[in-house]
Amino acid sequence: MLQLVFPSIYPESGVPRMWRAPGRVNLIGEHTDYNQGLVLPMAIDLDCIVAAASSEDGRMRAHSIQLGAGAEWRIEEIESAVPTGVWSDRVVGIARELARRGASITGQNILIDSQVPMGGGLSSSAALGVSLALALGGPRDPRELAELAWRVENDFVGVPCGIMDQFISANGQEGSAILLDCRTLQWRAVKLPEDFAIVTVNSMVARELSQSAYRTRVEECARAARDLGIASLRDADLDTIDSALARSDGILRKRARHVVTENARVEAFAGAAGRGDVHEMGRLVTESHRSLRDDYEVSCAELDFLVDSALAVPGVFGARMMGGGFGGCIVTLVRRGAVARLSSVISSEYRRFREITPEIHVCRASAGASAVTL
Repeated sequence: MLQLVFPSIYPESGVPRMWRAPGRVNLIGEHTDYNQGLVLPMAIDLDCIVAAASSEDGRMRAHSIQLGAGAEWRIEEIESAVPTGVWSDRVVGIARELARRGASITGQNILIDSQVPMGGGLSSSAALGVSLALALGGPRDPRELAELAWRVENDFVGVPCGIMDQFISANGQEGSAILLDCRTLQWRAVKLPEDFAIVTVNSMVARELSQSAYRTRVEECARAARDLGIASLRDADLDTIDSALARSDGILRKRARHVVTENARVEAFAGAAGRGDVHEMGRLVTESHRSLRDDYEVSCAELDFLVDSALAVPGVFGARMMGGGFGGCIVTLVRRGAVARLSSVISSEYRRFREITPEIHVCRASAGASAVTL
């Protein structure tokens, strides 16, 4: 479709080249990535697609189909560009980072078409950053590609995220999640049992991570690590947290407790997946939600309602909020034969609760970023 729309946006351009990068579902391991911890995400079958063709006038232009908005820059301005707080920061930020690494940035006409819902907790920003990095000539090695897009998200866009989202978007595995150590970037594929489905439910409550309490949680974790005298909460244990932080700051103790217990849940989930024990996988996912709600305090009424509604449906093994929090999606593990029932119940219940119809997606573990062959 993009190759057909492209001439209407950029009538002077030639045939564009195209790249894709997927969104992601994080099955378990929330708010552990920026604490150098463990995560277990999978790339999903919702992509951000970027089409690009050379322009001859010394300008780089970008247009988002979803937003109906465009932006442009002179090539000589890119290396000194500063963020403006809008969606196009990721475009110029990727180009700026590549230029600073010695890449030759030339005029480009760029068209962006994303299936990944913005603000829904499925990592639309990482999918955009990774696909843009490919389109603008960034590294083809998945790890290097992820690191570049992550660097831009942190240092230019200003979102203090961990590397999980960019890593799984670049390095997703068909049919599997990956267990990623965010300290070493070592990873292994975790084959998922075939007798259950992974369903996301979008609360339709928008959130903007750079303007939310996400940044506060990052700072709280750093303070907790400093108080414990360790490099990051990856090195903490429950006994130390209870003895050292309970006396000084109960809030920091709760934040640290979530990180430590969540890392343990990731390892336990991977073990349960290897045994095909979907009941234990579901129990761990639900326990993760309670920790995010009570210790990390990043849930909200809408997410709690969706989780409770999902857990009441026969055939649902577990459910939890996903992503930065305060809105976005929940993820559910559900028996395949119960997917239709879950969708019907949760849609009707949520309409009664908030007069909103949620977006529901049955996710398939998909491959990471790549060129699009027409």
